[in-house]
Amino acid sequence: MTEDIRTTPDTRPTALVTGASRGLGRALAHALAAEGWRLVVTARGAADLEETARETGATALAGDVADPAHRERLARAAHELGGLDLLVNNAGSLGAVPLPPLAAYPLDALSGALTTNVLAPLALIQATVCGLRERGGAVVNVSSDAAVEAYEGWGGYGLTKAALDQLSHVLAVEEPELAVWWVDPGEMRTRMLADAIGEEDAAGAADPETVAAFLVDLVKRRPASGRVTR
Repeated sequence: MTEDIRTTPDTRPTALVTGASRGLGRALAHALAAEGWRLVVTARGAADLEETARETGATALAGDVADPAHRERLARAAHELGGLDLLVNNAGSLGAVPLPPLAAYPLDALSGALTTNVLAPLALIQATVCGLRERGGAVVNVSSDAAVEAYEGWGGYGLTKAALDQLSHVLAVEEPELAVWWVDPGEMRTRMLADAIGEEDAAGAADPETVAAFLVDLVKRRPASGRVTR
């Protein structure tokens, strides 16, 4: 008698996390993997991203989220895993460094920051929204208190995050079947913060792992869409 062997489908949820080579993105990849999530991770730093993938079992695709062809590859990878349950738009750019006042802000640097911090997240949402709808998924857009507060020198970065907040708010209204959270994680001890304020001042900020645990709990609780502050 021939034994009837059936392949059990993989029903684990799938997340796409950008900016996953270091900082919050890497910590979140680890936290989600520990909860049994399948992962597609991306960042520009290929070597660090591969290390994240080895540690978490993720599918790693190095590249720039500002590149349309790369975004297509990410959406296709998520689809090939069976669909997307969670999109985390974490990759970000400070823009010009050292942080200049708005009256002297280089517009080419501001354009690049807008592309990375606003247009790329929207494009990834557009590329994955059908699958997210089918699975009743969620979107996490990583924001900042600079989106709602006026800090000297943070005007360029802050205006990109304010735009991301408004994008998220409208998306939540237009896509009520999705959970959409725009999250202010507070200051984290990351290279980006050190680049902005110096390593000594950044040393006292929160660990990315603490923020990652907060985000995993947010996804588990699935509160109503909205702006969330850690």
